[in-house]
Amino acid sequence: MENLVYAIILLPLLGFLINGLFGKSLPKMVVGTFGTLVVFASFCIAVSLFLKFDAESQPVVVRAFEWFRINGIQINFGFQIDQLSLMMIMIITGIGSLIHLYSIGYMSHDKGFYKFFTYLNLFIFSMLLLVMGSNYLILFIGWEGVGLCSYLLIGFWYTNKEYGAAARKAFIMNRIGDLGMIIGILMIAYQTNAVDFLSVAENSSKFTLDSPIIIFITASLFIGAVGKSAQIPLFTWLPDAMAGPTPVSALIHAATMVTAGIYLVVRSNFLFSLAPTTMDAILFIGLLTALVAAFIGLRQNDIKKVLAYSTVSQLGFMFVAVGVGAYTTAMFHLMTHAFFKALLFLGSGSVIHAMSDEQDMRLMGGLKKKIPITHITFLIGTLAISGFPFLSGMISKDEILTNAYGKNPIIWVILFAIAAMTAIYMFRAYYLTFQGEFRGTKEQEKHIHESPATMTIPLIILAGLSVVGGFINLPHFIGQGNYSKLAHWLESIYVYDVELPEVPFGTEMILLSLTVVMFFTVWFVVKNIYVNKKKMALPDEKYTGWERLSNKKLFLDELYNATFVRFIEGLGVGGNMFEKGVLGKFSDFIGIGAEDSGRAAKRLQNGNVENYVLIMSLAIGIILIVNFILQ
Repeated sequence: MENLVYAIILLPLLGFLINGLFGKSLPKMVVGTFGTLVVFASFCIAVSLFLKFDAESQPVVVRAFEWFRINGIQINFGFQIDQLSLMMIMIITGIGSLIHLYSIGYMSHDKGFYKFFTYLNLFIFSMLLLVMGSNYLILFIGWEGVGLCSYLLIGFWYTNKEYGAAARKAFIMNRIGDLGMIIGILMIAYQTNAVDFLSVAENSSKFTLDSPIIIFITASLFIGAVGKSAQIPLFTWLPDAMAGPTPVSALIHAATMVTAGIYLVVRSNFLFSLAPTTMDAILFIGLLTALVAAFIGLRQNDIKKVLAYSTVSQLGFMFVAVGVGAYTTAMFHLMTHAFFKALLFLGSGSVIHAMSDEQDMRLMGGLKKKIPITHITFLIGTLAISGFPFLSGMISKDEILTNAYGKNPIIWVILFAIAAMTAIYMFRAYYLTFQGEFRGTKEQEKHIHESPATMTIPLIILAGLSVVGGFINLPHFIGQGNYSKLAHWLESIYVYDVELPEVPFGTEMILLSLTVVMFFTVWFVVKNIYVNKKKMALPDEKYTGWERLSNKKLFLDELYNATFVRFIEGLGVGGNMFEKGVLGKFSDFIGIGAEDSGRAAKRLQNGNVENYVLIMSLAIGIILIVNFILQ
């Protein structure tokens, strides 16, 4: 098993090295195929390990070497394989390999093809390091690695200044969260004298429930999760990150990087379960983020921006699940979200590819018959995220709603409204894109074509997963829990039992019925507006009232620029003035003084021996006189 574990993480690293060093001189097909195969090989190995594991299997820690010792703490560089890490590995490598395959067709005409696959392989390596690391420090290395790769991939087309600005924004906002995370890790090491997960879990019993120190540690870790998983207030970087190529959007914003915050909290369940105050804060932040992002998504007209705000909102759902203590439910929705959101992002990329790089849905329409595979797969993704009965998104989202109701019915009401908004903006995006008459140019219409097989095959596979993925963890009332495979699979990773409030069967059926009725009502209303009445999305300047607030993203970017950005820039300007006006002049004064003293000394050192003898005699005389006076 040790060799298999090494192979999982080293294969993507090998792809990074080979493509990075030699990719420029290799044919594109070789680069793309090799970059895809190394990730797929890691997936196959992960599946083989999965088949050897069961719900009762103990964690396997592979120790590569002793890293360092400090203050009596031995830090090993190693990897931990358990039920949680295996689940994440299969998601990362499985969906990652599909996105690599898709990228072969999508990026085929790009001059930086080999660099793109180099960055993708490095990203997969970093993400695997994050989820496979046996301690918090290795997790943090992977955490920073995916942050670096996101910067490189978001700003891949760096000649565009806006894209470069989006990459910088993502990088800087993630650093804010990372500061909190590293503080939390240092405090864990100080308090438990360990940083590896198993030892920290074992020593966590020393913390008292909701003590100030455990609240501080968990809050610090959650700040890191807020930055990486794009929660309020550090969420505005993710929609701007749509500047990167569409496969990047699918890889970073659907299945991997943005879910790292959820993984961190679930991996640290032994700490968060001891901090109910932090859990309540997570619940509130997740609920607020889901609501704000869903509202903004209602009137976005860029197809990728709609999906970006949808991602932020769905991440909010996951944090709500974590906040109520339903860790398995959060991981279940993380998995199903990876299926249907990767499908939707890749589907939007296929649309953009067919539309000659057009992303504005107001200039689309009528694509249903022109790109049929993209159309049907995008529709499946839309139905899944919106809550069509028995599709993956409906099952996992309903589980979150039920747990939320058990916590507080008011939370259920808010999440129910957010779920309705999700269905509204997704069906709006679907109908504006695929139904009605074509609204683009004649030149665009002439070149519309279905994407190549390298792009459509991943769409078909992801569509299938979006349909059947929910059956991995069917609701507990089916077969008296015998079908809740994921819940049973992850039981062993939880150190402390979390008592979730029981929701009576009858109440659960009523809640489920309401969500189904809501789904079909929204579908009927949106179809009536955008198909029967043929309503079109307005130009940005024509929106008023709540629609303007949604379209302008609640003016949050303007608010951040007017406060934090300008304040920081002001500090920079002030620091620059201080440097030039004070430090610069002080440095000049010292330099001029040194030059003047040098010139004075130079006059004395003129090569005249008589002068040297005279000076020596005067000095001796002064010394004798002073010595005589002192005696």
